[in-house]
Amino acid sequence: MKYVHRQIEPCLKKTIKSFPCLAVTGSRQSGKSTLLINTLRGYNYITLDEPLTRQRALSDPRLFLDTAGEKVIIDEIQWAPHLMSYIKMRVDEHRDKMGAYVFTGSQQFTMIKNLSDSLAGRIALLDLLPFSVVEKKSSIPLPSTKEAFVHAALRTSYPEPALNSHIDLSIWAGAYVQTYLERDVRSLHNIGNLSNFQHFLQLLASRCSQILNMSQFANDLGVSVPTIKSWLSILEAGRIIYLLPPYYVNLGKRITKSPKIYFLDIGLVCYLTGIRDRDHLLKGPLAGSLFENFCISETIKLFFNAGRRLNLYYLRTNNNLEVDLLIEESFETIMPVEIKLSQTPNMRMGSNIARFKALFPKLKIHDGRILCLAEKSIPLARDISAVTLEDYLKQVAKSGAL
Repeated sequence: MKYVHRQIEPCLKKTIKSFPCLAVTGSRQSGKSTLLINTLRGYNYITLDEPLTRQRALSDPRLFLDTAGEKVIIDEIQWAPHLMSYIKMRVDEHRDKMGAYVFTGSQQFTMIKNLSDSLAGRIALLDLLPFSVVEKKSSIPLPSTKEAFVHAALRTSYPEPALNSHIDLSIWAGAYVQTYLERDVRSLHNIGNLSNFQHFLQLLASRCSQILNMSQFANDLGVSVPTIKSWLSILEAGRIIYLLPPYYVNLGKRITKSPKIYFLDIGLVCYLTGIRDRDHLLKGPLAGSLFENFCISETIKLFFNAGRRLNLYYLRTNNNLEVDLLIEESFETIMPVEIKLSQTPNMRMGSNIARFKALFPKLKIHDGRILCLAEKSIPLARDISAVTLEDYLKQVAKSGAL
């Protein structure tokens, strides 16, 4: 299968020149190893998934590193965490040598902590998420926002099923979820009942794009709120979900404090909620929520691929003012975005953005965007436009947020 260039490549190449070590983490099957092999030419690639190689690393770490080469990619580093102390000594002996060791692994729950503790100040961390729409378009014809949405929902954005239409998505997604549960979640301590956790994952999918109510989840599943918090942290660390925080700077107590739930791949949401065809996707009860989730996840990927901190929020006040997404370009400088599953945008769709500007005049609020299924971007009012996903992502990339 032809390699699809990833948007994170420039950031990766720049970062590796500034640190002795680099770790690329992310969800399973997001393409981490493929990215590194194709981007870092001249590096020796070693995977600790191979039992004999792993045994060599465990039994004689010094010899393992001696034979690994001067520049090496070590995949699935979590299988030999004790290597970190030996790598630290080698790095400290040659602090001017950048990019010598590159690590990757899917079980980042403990992996990131081990790397950060052992190589503090010596390592940079990057996250690779599944394909963005921009990355897909280099191999797949996606002529409109609607087609990009449908493809992400029914084929996922994970490289293998996204590029290979012969793969049965239900079988692939079922195996993916089971592998995630068995290899990643079960490896954690105090996870509790695995079937309860799987049920929680399904409930979470059915409530994507909604404000998180941990007490409701706890009641539905018969577990404690601290257990729900623990499960959410596992899903966040595994890059399965993202919790979008509320915007509250200078808005006092009028803002609700709970985050909103988004999955970083809506194909998993469709699998977990039983959505299997285009008609059900576009006309079913989750259609609007899934489109919002899709647009938010594409925005998140833009920030991750640039190696930047996510200045993304939502707004909901106690007087029923809601804005789907606020992108903070700098302190108190905001780009407001409303997300609508509609091909015929109108001025009413921007009413909440207009109210937002009127209620908070001290904020520097840029022109609003209505992100929708329109075939082309068009102005709706003097300071509000309906935009396609392609144009929206270009505008965010050029903004002060990135």
